[in-house]
Amino acid sequence: MILLLSTSTPEPFDANLVTPGVVGFFAILAVAVAAVLLILDMSRRVRRVRYREEIRERIATEQAEMSDGRSDTAPGPDEDESPRV
Repeated sequence: MILLLSTSTPEPFDANLVTPGVVGFFAILAVAVAAVLLILDMSRRVRRVRYREEIRERIATEQAEMSDGRSDTAPGPDEDESPRV
């Protein structure tokens, strides 16, 4: 009888007060870190592709200039910049 009187009735369950806890926090943290790492990796890849394309365009331009015979580059080792006296 004393045992029955000393136990209180449990409070009703409130679904709005239930939280995911520490496990949920670490799960969301892992997803956020993964997303940030993916964004950084993708921006590096896009930058690398853009840089490669710029280099290809430069090489194509230089090759076109060389084939036309109008080289705007610095003189080579056999060419002299100043006239000989």
